[in-house]
Amino acid sequence: MSDLADNNLVRFKNISKKKEAIYANFKVKGVKGGVNFSASISVDISAAEVHAGDVLEKIIEECARIGVKEFAKAEFQFEGLTAI
Repeated sequence: MSDLADNNLVRFKNISKKKEAIYANFKVKGVKGGVNFSASISVDISAAEVHAGDVLEKIIEECARIGVKEFAKAEFQFEGLTAI
């Protein structure tokens, strides 16, 4: 990921349907401060105020916006070696 064009990318993977909801799934990859990271983000389309009848581009765009916003403000905590 040495190319800056490949850094901090959020890529749409698919739409999945579970019993309780429909989710837009994304994959995140990036490098920051010497740390490589990757993550998966699943956004319930009802949280994005879109529904299954909307245009696919609108669903993806709104879900990506929400997913990136929540991922950016997330605080992570190291589980520690005692949990292993």
